[in-house]
Amino acid sequence: MGKQITIYGMLLVLIAMVSINLLSVNTVQAQNNSRILSMTEFTLKQGHNTQFREGIKAWKKCYLENNGEWTWNLWSRVQGEGNVYLLASYMDKWAEMDDASDEAGQACQNLAVNLINPSVEKAVSNLARTMPDMSKDLVDGTEVVSVYLWRINNSTKFLEAIRSVQSSLKKQEGDLRGYWYNSVGGDLNAPHYFVVTPYPNFAAMDKPMDGVWDVVEKADGKKKREQLQADYRDAVDQSWSYMYRRIGDLSHAGN
Repeated sequence: MGKQITIYGMLLVLIAMVSINLLSVNTVQAQNNSRILSMTEFTLKQGHNTQFREGIKAWKKCYLENNGEWTWNLWSRVQGEGNVYLLASYMDKWAEMDDASDEAGQACQNLAVNLINPSVEKAVSNLARTMPDMSKDLVDGTEVVSVYLWRINNSTKFLEAIRSVQSSLKKQEGDLRGYWYNSVGGDLNAPHYFVVTPYPNFAAMDKPMDGVWDVVEKADGKKKREQLQADYRDAVDQSWSYMYRRIGDLSHAGN
């Protein structure tokens, strides 16, 4: 994480020093221990997409040539306002934030300042923790993700409803559908919880699949469905979703 802070600082040295955050389901996630997900969302200036990508490519080449050890995934948001990228990485412990040294990142600092920063209009950073007990088994080859996010008013009621839905999913399908995260702080626009559903490509999203409430009804009956829907709606203030495509040549997930 210390490496991440140094590198993000380089990416945004003329804009702001940021803490970090986002979605990288290809990174190995310990199922018995929660990990910390760090994400930074970059909104680009109009017409700067090519410059931003070329800047990231040049910086990555320099970083790897200098034996940099930090790993990350870069995702491009499919819909919504503006041209948005999401930079994501994990750390195991908060103590990693104390180590801010990264010689490879420092060696490539000028590339970030000159080739990346000028294309960024703003950056928003967040942190979240994985929720292994609520998440599906890890899968390889994820190139597309669907992300559903919530702001809630009653965490206890929300989680009780979601865990009941998860139980129905496991009963009907044998596994869960996504990776769950609990946000750590953030501003009033940050989600409290979000779930990431992985796909190998967009074509995989065409596969017919029952809605979760239909799964609940099949597994546990209509009465259970109605009860859980009511509890869920009472607990939720806002919900929204996005899709993201992984940019493989601008990511570095390690070996």
